[in-house]
Order: sequence, then structure tokens, then C-alpha cells
Amino acid sequence: MPVLGVVQGGGPPTLVVGLGNPGRRYRQTRHNAGYMAADLLVERGRVLANGRWPEGELVLLEESGHRFLVAKPSTFMNESGRAVAQVLKTYGLDISSTVVIHDDIDIPLGDVRVRKGGGTAGHRGLDSIVREAGGTGFARVRVGVGRPPEGIDPAEYVLSRCPEEETEEFRSAVQRAAEAAMELVRGAGDVAG
Repeated sequence: MPVLGVVQGGGPPTLVVGLGNPGRRYRQTRHNAGYMAADLLVERGRVLANGRWPEGELVLLEESGHRFLVAKPSTFMNESGRAVAQVLKTYGLDISSTVVIHDDIDIPLGDVRVRKGGGTAGHRGLDSIVREAGGTGFARVRVGVGRPPEGIDPAEYVLSRCPEEETEEFRSAVQRAAEAAMELVRGAGDVAG
């Protein structure tokens, strides 16, 4: 895994993880809200270094005087924890210095919520991080994608794109999620218990 440089001290968080699934098939799907938000952070920040390794992509960014890492696991969602654990180990970071951006079907479409710790509500990406990276003490930026319509399997729902009439609301939520993650990096974000 690449070592890109020194991550500025001064307190957590120093690692932002965008969850999603790799490959063209999954681009712009609800489940890739975390990837999309991570991409926005990279676009908006000053890239100091970037690298790839078999488990993902890693970028060292600077914005508003803060240096931090952004990781996009290249594993499928349910194995994301492997990539996160590698970054934490390589950089000597604790899980508590991590922000994970992900989709959430229990939150209405377009809402963005931030919290620290708690359960995973069956989200397989979060389950993997808890299992591989050592606990639930990370911050989560949750992008609401809403519940699937009656008769639609939740897995099928999150792995599909929003219908055209919902696309703008979804993209707006992804942008707000990137902003919320950046606020946490700056240490100015509110985290609900």
C-alpha cells in the first residue's frame, strides 16, 4: 500500500473513506454515494500525492490548512474493511480518526446525517469495517437514499440508479455529504451521539 506523506497532526479525523463498489456497472448508483462524495473531496482539495494498491485508491489532500487522507476501497462493499484496516495500520491511525461516507436506506432521500459510533444497521460495508478495522468508534456521514418501493429487494434498490426525477436530490445530498466530511476534518462538524 502506498505511503504518500505525512498526515498533519492536531487531532482526528485524518482519514475519510468513501464506500462504494468498483466498476462501471455501479457508477452513479445509490450504493456508491460514498465514492461520489470522496471524488468531490479530491476535486475540491489540493492533491499532494496519490496512489493505488490492490485494495484501493488513496489520496493525500490539503484543504483550508488541513492535511488528510481520502480512501476509496477497490474491493466490493462487503470487503471494504480490508482496505480501511491497511490504511490505518500503515499510517498508525486509530479507527476513531476515521470518517466513513456511505448510503443509508433508513434515511429519507436527500437527507444527510452525521454520527459517531453506533450499530451498522446491516450495512455490509460498515460491518466489514467494524470487523477488520477494530470497532465502531468512527464517524459516519450517512447519505439518505430512502426505502425501496414495496416489493423491491433492498440490495437491488441500492445497486440501481435513482430515477431521473430523484437524481438532482441525490446529487445534492452527495455534495452535502462531502461538505459534512470536510467539516469533520476541520474539527468544526457536529457529531450526534
